[in-house]
Amino acid sequence: MRARTRTTPIRRYPLHGVLLLAGLGAPLAAPAETDQRLDTVVIRGAKQSEVVQARQRLEEVPGGTSLIDSEEVAKGRNSTLGDVLAYQPGVFVQSVGGNDSVKISIRGSGVINSPGYFRERIKFLYDGIALTGTGGTTYELLNASGVDYTEVLRGGNAFEHGALALGGAVNFVTHTGHSAPGQRIRYETGSWGLHKVVASSGGVYGDFDYYVNADSYRSDGYRRDYSHSESTGAVVNLGYRFSPALSSRLLLRYREEFHQDPGALTFPEFQRDARQPSPTALSNLSSGRRKGTIWLGSQTRYAFDDGGQLDVGIGYHEYPHANNKDNPLGNPGFWDWHDLNLSLRYARSDVLFGHESRTSLAVTSTEHIVGQVTTLRGGNRGVVVNRKYFRDSHDRTFSIGNDLELSDGLWLTTGLAAVHIRRKVDIAYSNQTTTPGSIDYQNWSLAPRIGLRYQLTPELQLFGNLTRSIDPPLDWRYANARDQISPLTEQKGNTLEIGIKGLIGEVEGGLSIYRSWIRDELLTVVDEAETARQGGTVVTATYNSDTPTLHQGIELGLDAPLWTGEGGDRLLLRQAYTYNDFHYRDDPRQGDNRLPGIPQHVYQAKVEYQHPSGFYGGINVQSLSRTPVDYANSLYAPSYTIWGATAGYQAPDGRWQAFVDLKNLTDKDHVVTVLAAYDARGDRNTRAFFPGDGLGLFAGAELRF
Repeated sequence: MRARTRTTPIRRYPLHGVLLLAGLGAPLAAPAETDQRLDTVVIRGAKQSEVVQARQRLEEVPGGTSLIDSEEVAKGRNSTLGDVLAYQPGVFVQSVGGNDSVKISIRGSGVINSPGYFRERIKFLYDGIALTGTGGTTYELLNASGVDYTEVLRGGNAFEHGALALGGAVNFVTHTGHSAPGQRIRYETGSWGLHKVVASSGGVYGDFDYYVNADSYRSDGYRRDYSHSESTGAVVNLGYRFSPALSSRLLLRYREEFHQDPGALTFPEFQRDARQPSPTALSNLSSGRRKGTIWLGSQTRYAFDDGGQLDVGIGYHEYPHANNKDNPLGNPGFWDWHDLNLSLRYARSDVLFGHESRTSLAVTSTEHIVGQVTTLRGGNRGVVVNRKYFRDSHDRTFSIGNDLELSDGLWLTTGLAAVHIRRKVDIAYSNQTTTPGSIDYQNWSLAPRIGLRYQLTPELQLFGNLTRSIDPPLDWRYANARDQISPLTEQKGNTLEIGIKGLIGEVEGGLSIYRSWIRDELLTVVDEAETARQGGTVVTATYNSDTPTLHQGIELGLDAPLWTGEGGDRLLLRQAYTYNDFHYRDDPRQGDNRLPGIPQHVYQAKVEYQHPSGFYGGINVQSLSRTPVDYANSLYAPSYTIWGATAGYQAPDGRWQAFVDLKNLTDKDHVVTVLAAYDARGDRNTRAFFPGDGLGLFAGAELRF
């Protein structure tokens, strides 16, 4: 359970010399005409932490949101994005091979994605500035290094970030000198050669504050002989307060990363030895190498005298990388991307017909100023197979939003966003086809939203919203396997969501029920023209589906105390359940089949004992239903349930902590995710199954001074 802070507002009303202190008792009597002095009353309030303020902002969103405090994550292993986003309803995230190349989906976003590809249909941000570009999101910075807290805004609830994707947004907020003063050293070690070292320093000097973080990670991975990964990185956050009205921050992230890709197995291979790498991946030396990713951001905030506030964010993202660079005979690919991102937001509060009204205007933009892919044949020094350019592709959003208090406790949320999409693709050279091509696709779309929230109590809220999602196609997907231009368009969806969230007594949680009607979902479909050329042999490609699809589900998160002792010790239950129902709507070939890649039921829970002295310990469980491998629903990955345990100590003065974290206590072989196929025809020899990790023991310690 997280700590909550209750605040009582202090309001001053000039009523003929009478000072009224709301919430502090009856009004003070006006002074008589005789000489009479009143005692000075001094009221002090503690400044709320950034985490508490962020929680309160998310509570004002009429929909499904979550906040993850990094202090809670630090109580166990903190090596992958899966560790950070655990116990979040609606979020499906699985790590493969122990590296940063994860499978992640929110509300069925990016169902066709497999580990190792750019993440799509979710907008990732650092400190409110986009990390995601028109090609999606590369994964090496998705490790939450140096992060104070993480915001998860599911679906259309990410409107404030210009994130109109089906999956919404994940916003990582970096530590500052205020939130992480002093020095910290953290070390983690464990099974399969895991070693992770993190060192950070933060401080405040007058109007200047700083935070720097450096980390190094290395692991041989669970997949024997071919799942090694290593990375190093740095984070810098410098802030300066020029005046009470003007402040600015400079943010920097740098990372180098390499990992071997053990690939997917057939089901017989998985049953025989889940730790073996795929023979194909091993022979091809499949790997990913990030030579040096840079993300540089700037935040500036200005507060106007009338209460308005202007936030300006600029981000530069450079992420060159090489795929299968070590393959001596294959086709290594070299990708070079440079993005320029912008966010501009103005917000103010007014009184409209006696009711509070909060209005915001925003502009967001992300653009490829450089985008290039070069593929070679015959290894690193081979001949050029093709060269493609994606420069000048962009996504730009112009939005206006408003929160209006209709009556005491009842708020109306409205908004409208206009989205301009440009996809510019040039196939400059290819020896695989005689028809290199180009496209300059541009289109405008509108995305409205409307929502209501009602405070049943000061701590409990009912909500409902109707939003529209616009998912632009990734520019690199325009060039298909035969190096021709693919006819892709935006994926659009209308989502209805209702729910309840907040606190009842000491029980905290939220329930969201949603349904999304989607058109043009990006899926693996039959390439009719190519199938005809191949004499009827079915050929598939990634295109927008001609058939509408439906995404609907239930997201339930609940934290509750099971027992509290007289000495202050307690037993807590934390759990998250997600029901996923993603399927076609009367497709000519697939009928109402479920979409592959995401299990229908996902349940996570942990029971933890906490002692006032700082000791804690508990058990946890993760249970998933079977997962369809193909669109024909002829083959499934089996369901599984795995158990874990943690124990640790946090010094009451916060100066040090240590933990032990056990994963998969029963050493159960299980499939964490799959490589989606069109029609596997029930063939268990389809190479589509990614094994999860076996029994693992991890330990760590952190010192603060």
